[in-house]
Amino acid sequence: MSERPVRMVLIGATGLVGMSLIAEARSFPHVRLTALSRREAPLPDGARMEMIIADPANWPGAIADMKPDVLACALGTTIRAVGGDEQAIRAVDYGLVLQCAKAAAHGGVRQMVMVSSVGADPYAKNFYLRTKGEIEDAVKKQNFRRVDILRPGLLRGVRGSEVRRAERLATIAAPVTDLLLHGQYRRFRSVQASDVARAMLALSGAKADGRFVHDNDGIWRAPALARAKRGAIPVGPAQAD
Repeated sequence: MSERPVRMVLIGATGLVGMSLIAEARSFPHVRLTALSRREAPLPDGARMEMIIADPANWPGAIADMKPDVLACALGTTIRAVGGDEQAIRAVDYGLVLQCAKAAAHGGVRQMVMVSSVGADPYAKNFYLRTKGEIEDAVKKQNFRRVDILRPGLLRGVRGSEVRRAERLATIAAPVTDLLLHGQYRRFRSVQASDVARAMLALSGAKADGRFVHDNDGIWRAPALARAKRGAIPVGPAQAD
């Protein structure tokens, strides 16, 4: 007998990882994907999902109403996108993420899978890394049976019309700099957004309960481990808290 599809709701659908997840979902038939977005955006060819356009203020209610199995979060903004306003970044990367997480957990959603960043630390001096660390801690405290946090290094991929000069330069240098990062520093290597998306999809519906953190190595391993277990259905974590 075939297994019931895993119902996933994605927030952050129009960003680099979100669009990659929509594209990669075609190869994960165990996932039934619905994306929440504040605006319409061209979808990857052959996208197999539903897109709901709604004001972000209404996302928590929509998530609670849909009662998915998994909440996938690829939300994130940048200093440039909000004109240098750190509070505007925090409103999205912490405030909106936490509102959606609370609504999902209160509504009985079993699992949350979210993209964070290498170096995330609630005590970091860097504002971005501190915010990422704080939202990680806040999500872990919610009443999910399972939380998967992905901490990729520099994300590589096509960002459409968005241009981030510093990231573009770092991406160009990545093939060289990645070769210099070994051992504990492997987690700082660059990673394709499509690899992060595949890991999120592979981890969806994982059976073990707990809070799990996945660095680059865990991100790269997740799809292969999933195939080894039950086709595209995932297995265990890369690193447990």
